[in-house]
Amino acid sequence: MSVPDQLKARVTMIDLIVDDKKIKVEEGKSVLQACLENSIFIPNMCFIKTREHPHASCRLCFVEIDGLDLPVTSCTEKVREGLVVKTATPSVRRLQRMAFKLLMSAHHCHPKVCPAKDGCQLIRTAKHLEVGLNPRPLERLERDVAEEVDLIFFTYYPFRCVLCGKCVSVCRQRNGHNPLTFAKRGFDTVIGFFASGDLADVPCHHCGACANVCPTGALVLKPEYTKAATTNR
Repeated sequence: MSVPDQLKARVTMIDLIVDDKKIKVEEGKSVLQACLENSIFIPNMCFIKTREHPHASCRLCFVEIDGLDLPVTSCTEKVREGLVVKTATPSVRRLQRMAFKLLMSAHHCHPKVCPAKDGCQLIRTAKHLEVGLNPRPLERLERDVAEEVDLIFFTYYPFRCVLCGKCVSVCRQRNGHNPLTFAKRGFDTVIGFFASGDLADVPCHHCGACANVCPTGALVLKPEYTKAATTNR
């Protein structure tokens, strides 16, 4: 038996119930990943399936699980045989809508000019939760950050950024180091880029993964580097 066949033989499939629907998934996956792979949408912003320890920072992927007193984040909950999951109970929706309103209170959303367009997770989540992109009654909060930041290879738009950390994580995973990181503190936190003025010293492979994984179009690769990014993927 070949190595791939041996690995395939070791995979254990289990059954769980999601919203009264029985699905079969691979053991060891998170509830969120299992649902997404079976076309069951659960709102999420920070989830990356290759991340070993999910951040659960967006607080959007709540579900209810039979046997647990309170809703839990589905990205941190592992599947197990016979698990019964509900993704749209009143308690789940209340938590998700509140988390979404908090995200949007500091986010400038302009769908007509958004570079993410139909791929924007904020727009998809708003439709799914049946809320507006400028939710009330929360007051819009103003952050002391620039509207646009030039970061050598791409342009960063802080007011589109929800600080999900996907760009930081994927950069570390692909390159082994972190030219991208969180900068500043608290409410004024933004994504920063550590590099000198000499392009030869910039620890970036121009793969474009950071821009591609951004759920809101906050990172936009500059046109002159788009071709290089496609080549290096």
